[in-house]
Amino acid sequence: MLELNKSGTDRSGPGRLPAQGPGPDARPAGDAPRTGDAAEPVPLRPYLIAGAILCALYFLYGYFQYSRFGSPSWDLGIFEQEVRAYAGFDAPVVDIKGPGYLILGDHFSPIVALLAPLYWIWPSAEALLFAQAALFALGAVIVGRTTQQLLGGRSGLCVTVAYGLSWGIQEAVKADFHEIAFAVPLLALVCRALLLKRYTAALLWSLPLVLVKEDLGATVAVVGFLLFVYGRRLQGALLAAFGVAAFVVTLMVLIPAASSAGTYDYWTKIDKNGEQDVSMLDSVLGVLNSSVKIEMLVFLIGITAFMALRSPLTLLIVPTLGWRLLSQDSNHWGMVWHYSAILMPVLFLALADGVRRSRDSHRPWLASYAKVAVPVAAAIAVAMTQHLPLRDLLRPETYRTDDARSQAARAALDAIPAGARVETDITLMAHLTSDRTVYWVGGAPGTAPDIVAINLDFGWSRPIQDPVAYAQQLHPEARYRLKHRGGSFVVMERTTPEPAEIPGARDD
Repeated sequence: MLELNKSGTDRSGPGRLPAQGPGPDARPAGDAPRTGDAAEPVPLRPYLIAGAILCALYFLYGYFQYSRFGSPSWDLGIFEQEVRAYAGFDAPVVDIKGPGYLILGDHFSPIVALLAPLYWIWPSAEALLFAQAALFALGAVIVGRTTQQLLGGRSGLCVTVAYGLSWGIQEAVKADFHEIAFAVPLLALVCRALLLKRYTAALLWSLPLVLVKEDLGATVAVVGFLLFVYGRRLQGALLAAFGVAAFVVTLMVLIPAASSAGTYDYWTKIDKNGEQDVSMLDSVLGVLNSSVKIEMLVFLIGITAFMALRSPLTLLIVPTLGWRLLSQDSNHWGMVWHYSAILMPVLFLALADGVRRSRDSHRPWLASYAKVAVPVAAAIAVAMTQHLPLRDLLRPETYRTDDARSQAARAALDAIPAGARVETDITLMAHLTSDRTVYWVGGAPGTAPDIVAINLDFGWSRPIQDPVAYAQQLHPEARYRLKHRGGSFVVMERTTPEPAEIPGARDD
């Protein structure tokens, strides 16, 4: 199980590699001498090549899913509206969440503003998909190269494959872009620094995590705890205090200040199940009340051949797992969506650390198992891929974007003028946000948008028999007529004048 080295140093012995001399990876001034590095410098080129291949695979999947109008949620459109606002030096207003909605009152992710320069060059949702692919692939480079420094041989490339094909990363690629893409390489750098005993670097790399998402302050606090245990008591205590303070201030002050409701909306994910109130005690007692949760936990550790349990780095996954298991929202429990992506770099570097710690174990079976754990983890990742998103890249239909549905969707887009205010569903949303003001269908009362565009096959609770009547039901203050219909896509335009005052509208 977890073994904490309270002295912050490792004993020399079988399986422990001598410390590396000065070179490209020399430790920063002020960090304690480290052990466990490879005896010879680790080449960077193989990992850059592997990272480039993974980046291409991730982006290909995201690009063709986008091109086939297959976005699984509204998140890609939301993030493009946010990045578009930053790129224009505006407040991050996301009209999809509601007219004039300030997104920092939903999730606190100001780090997304770093994508603005890319958006100046490539003003499209595809730019966000590429950025995420590159960030995930960067995590693979860091994880793989660190593993080779610790274990030597071909272990680094094996772990690069295992991480790159892990279900947490693949499901995040399928879920389109999310802000957690920034946390993946940052956490990989934090874990790398901890394993190589570059404790000041670990502290510095952990600080930006509080700008990625509001819950990651708790993860930063755990980094501080590990630094404290490893002997850096002052640094650890200060970082833990900073993480806790950032967590509390973000949830209790910053987000409520930016929210029109004056509160953090996601508390209801823990204390409400539908309309029913749930006590904190019931939430705690119910952390393992579902087979979906148990399956997720087994596969989290199982993808590392269970060797991650030998490393204290595994403690870093506890905060994220904690809120997910406490949540009453079943989307947080399982192996789909993007929620497990930030756990992947931690777990695979914990695998490397676990193998290193087990090589000189006094238990012969454990020492023997440590010799094969890395290839076993790689084999697990390859075997699981046949049931995961990237398998679609082997199917010819993945690359066909000229099917009847896609052609009908593009025709609908052509019927919507640039600059229009559009109310729509998920299908067309991320294709409109680059040059239109986009609202979620039913989420913009009183705005009388210029266009209402819907996919009749979207999966409505009740079939829409009369699209024009539906548009006027959404906006009784306006009148609409059918402008375009092709396949399942319908575009209606407003025939009455634009309202003098539009809720949430900003003066340019």
